[in-house]
Amino acid sequence: MTKTVRFRLNGDLVAVDTLADEPLLDVLREHFKIKSIKPGCAPQKECGCCLVLIEGQPKVTCSIKVAQIEGRSILTLEGVSDNERKLYADAFQATAGLQCGYCTPGLVLRIKYLTDQDRDFTRDEIAKALDGHLCRCTGYVKILDAVELIHKAKRGGALPPVVENGGVGEPLQRWQGSDLVLGRRPFVADIDAPNMLHGVVVLSPHARARVNKIDVSKALALPGVHAVATAKDVPGNRWVGLIYPDWPVMVAEGEEVRYVGDVVAAIAADTARIAREAAALVEVDYAPLPPVLDPFEAVKPGAPQVNPNHANVLQVTRIVKGDADAALKGSTHVVTGTWKTQRIEHLFLETEATLAVPLPDGRLHIYSQGQGIFDDRRQVASVLGEPEENLFVELMPNGGAFGGREDMTIQAQTALLARMTGRPVRVTLTRDESVRMHPKRHPLTMTYTVGCDAQGHLTGARISIMGDSGAYASVGGKVLERAAGHAVGPYKVPAIDIESTAAYTNNPPCGAMRGFGVNQTSFAIEGCLDLLAAKVGLDGFEMRWRNVLRTGDAYTTGQILDKPIGVETTLAAVKDAYYAAKNAGRAVGIACALKNSGLGNGAIERGHARLVVQPDGTIDLHTGFTEMGQGLLTILTQCAVEVTHLPADIFRPQVNTRFELGAGQTTGSRATLLAGRAVIDAAEKLKLDLAKGLSLDDLAGRIYEGTTAVDDTTAPGETKNGKIKTHTTFGWATQVVVLDEAGAVDTVYAAHDVGRALNPQQCTAQIEGAVHMGLGYALTEELPCKDGMPVTAKLREIGVLRAQHMPKVEVTLVEVPEPEGPFGAKGVGEIGLVPTAGAVAGALAMFDGTRHMRLPMKESPAAKAINLGRIPGDRNEWH
Repeated sequence: MTKTVRFRLNGDLVAVDTLADEPLLDVLREHFKIKSIKPGCAPQKECGCCLVLIEGQPKVTCSIKVAQIEGRSILTLEGVSDNERKLYADAFQATAGLQCGYCTPGLVLRIKYLTDQDRDFTRDEIAKALDGHLCRCTGYVKILDAVELIHKAKRGGALPPVVENGGVGEPLQRWQGSDLVLGRRPFVADIDAPNMLHGVVVLSPHARARVNKIDVSKALALPGVHAVATAKDVPGNRWVGLIYPDWPVMVAEGEEVRYVGDVVAAIAADTARIAREAAALVEVDYAPLPPVLDPFEAVKPGAPQVNPNHANVLQVTRIVKGDADAALKGSTHVVTGTWKTQRIEHLFLETEATLAVPLPDGRLHIYSQGQGIFDDRRQVASVLGEPEENLFVELMPNGGAFGGREDMTIQAQTALLARMTGRPVRVTLTRDESVRMHPKRHPLTMTYTVGCDAQGHLTGARISIMGDSGAYASVGGKVLERAAGHAVGPYKVPAIDIESTAAYTNNPPCGAMRGFGVNQTSFAIEGCLDLLAAKVGLDGFEMRWRNVLRTGDAYTTGQILDKPIGVETTLAAVKDAYYAAKNAGRAVGIACALKNSGLGNGAIERGHARLVVQPDGTIDLHTGFTEMGQGLLTILTQCAVEVTHLPADIFRPQVNTRFELGAGQTTGSRATLLAGRAVIDAAEKLKLDLAKGLSLDDLAGRIYEGTTAVDDTTAPGETKNGKIKTHTTFGWATQVVVLDEAGAVDTVYAAHDVGRALNPQQCTAQIEGAVHMGLGYALTEELPCKDGMPVTAKLREIGVLRAQHMPKVEVTLVEVPEPEGPFGAKGVGEIGLVPTAGAVAGALAMFDGTRHMRLPMKESPAAKAINLGRIPGDRNEWH
């Protein structure tokens, strides 16, 4: 029964007829179209994205029923004065305090509440005051900087100027950053299309079961339901996948569901509430089967085959160089151990959403948040049984990705519902559904035996790695391939024998996540170096200084590093901090890292760009790579500015399928490398016409194409022109972690070779955010499963750090130019968290003598200082 609720919204008296138990969040977004507040964790009250001011007090709206606000006053960002809104936007732009921007509008209202108070705040007090807000991108450092600026500005201080124009090396403001700060730039779930229906999906409750029958009759009979889709309604190929087509968008009767995120039905209805009521009416007759949950058991002969399209061994990578057994036998010191890492949830704050809108010309316009819209187009077209030109796919801003949006989740089901109904359909996952559906970071089990001589020089290594890739391939084989290639880190090891296996199980699929495969092996090899250093009698710094790769050395795969590399320089950059902490009696850990920039391993990689001069004097900048908060579109604008010397504000970056610019996923820290080179190519052609004296008015309608290719890398065990070249380039880093007297993390020093910092401010922010993620990975974050089902979807239990848990982070940008990179740059998105866990483990070993060999290190004093990541239940029952 509906109820009329009256309240003040941004100063106006309003009334709404709605169900009394309707969440205030939904009422504000759907009835009043207030889209600055965002759904994130509803109804957990944990992310802060849906915060408003009620009677002047900050409150999250996902847990408040609309009936509770009768007669009360609500303020959202839409009701804040223009001058004040500009202050917030300028402060966040000046400090680079936003990345994906999804959390920022909620943060801004909290900051308004804080800075309106007539009192001063310490930085620690600000961090604690922001505890109700989660940011997965920034590491909070620059958010706190923005708060301090805003506080001073409200008391007469001046903001530093926002950089509105700038080429390479300048801190150019983020493209559309102000709109993101204020919630004006729509995400997919913010877009309402005329006559739009709301969709939901029905997920399997079992990790493994046979689907005997799916009965949708009751759901179809519910008033307001317009379509219920099952596998029999798919007109094309149900099986999708980035590498192997082994993942059905819907599981059919007579087949097995293979994990708890498998879709058995999808529903389109007038409202999301009706669609969810209909989902509960879908009756599925399951015959549960024993799930395969242990990758070591999965690869044994006779194990049930998890996926019908592939054996349980997804991929094995073997790297052999020299005679590892002989080298180890002749070593003065040898250490052996097994390191284990956990499954990790990406926890991007914007859950998956897709909008599909039929166009008058018969095409389907798909608004996607994926990491590769051309892969989305290809796979959705295959599912629909239509040519790709029938689909126009447009990338919308996404609220973080970190690798978790490479695989499709609901794009195909949404498109199918739109085709079945002939109407726009939008599907948005809840947080629980998101946690169940998308691929995770691989849990790895890694057994290392590593030796060194009497002086501490590494001699040989034998390594075995097992990765749980879950029910579908995703890019799991490539993740374990990267794990093998980076298994001994940035160190020179003459003899190695590495075997790395990706296995199918009935656990949630595992695919790409920031640093994929390398974070895990870094934790293991850094532990080995610390153990060997103790045997030799060296400290952590000296052990690494003696073993890091230098120009002319051979990387793990045999690739000769014939270009300048920066790992030695990053080590030198943190030397003083390391020894200052050590001499002061503080527990300190150190770790080095490398991470490929570009896929490499024999993949042919391309970058494409188009510059289109418009009649109004602006220039559309088209790329096929995804902007997901990392600042790619800003960087590409700077590349164009650097070449053409045109002002930055005339460029209009965009990602859609207007031009055939498909170059694969934004992954492997390669978007800057490839898209940057392609934009430079296009901009050089525009520059030639400008040099002829032609104006932009003269060039209106002209299209400038830019292309680049990397086609000289080699697959494992292969050569080209007699050479091994596994990767085009690498990022290099050293991090030092210093603990306080109680064993909590006090300071992280992060020195990173970025080649060339195209935007130093945003580059630093990327590294700060990665350190934040690395600390969570090291200490508090995990996503365990019981019988194939994640045991929690609660944000605090998953363990992502809040602002008050972040230590001091001091970033040093080292620039050793990369000859093959745009203006010398290389990608930095992933490497920022590769060495973090190893450095934390080293510091903890110095603190209390405990060598942690399993992540997260929850039993450590550093983790116990953090009130997160505490999951009820028996760890012995988890996988």
